[in-house]
Amino acid sequence: MDYLTVKTIHIISSTILFGTGIGSAFYMLMANRRKDIAGIVFATRHVVIADWLFTMPAVIIQLITGLALMQIRGFNLNDKWIFYSLILYFFAGACWLPVVWIQIKMRNIAKSAMSNKTNLPAIYWKYDKWWLSLGFLAFPAIIIVFYLMVFQPS
Repeated sequence: MDYLTVKTIHIISSTILFGTGIGSAFYMLMANRRKDIAGIVFATRHVVIADWLFTMPAVIIQLITGLALMQIRGFNLNDKWIFYSLILYFFAGACWLPVVWIQIKMRNIAKSAMSNKTNLPAIYWKYDKWWLSLGFLAFPAIIIVFYLMVFQPS
């Protein structure tokens, strides 16, 4: 593939990755803050689906197209901006993997609470704190990756 095609795919997948992430985080955060179990069930269910349909493929495409762009442009891992971009990319991924597991747990707990007509147990809110903490760590990492990709500082 030529450079512009790969770059376009890379930009689109980064947009999908970032947009899905921030959109999912917003809706789940708002549902959790309202503490309406039906809303939480709806939000967690769809956040999990969005991760499988959009986030996971975008994560894979980002790595493949990023490495392809690196090769096409003649960059290498010794270039500081590439090195730091990859470190931050994998750091954000290390935050995202447990978040996926946490979201599935939260979805299942909320579904069970709604079925049993009970309040959400304390463990749900413990997972919520971990979910928020990991998101607050991953978000700035992705912002810095965007900066590095655009400005490519030496």
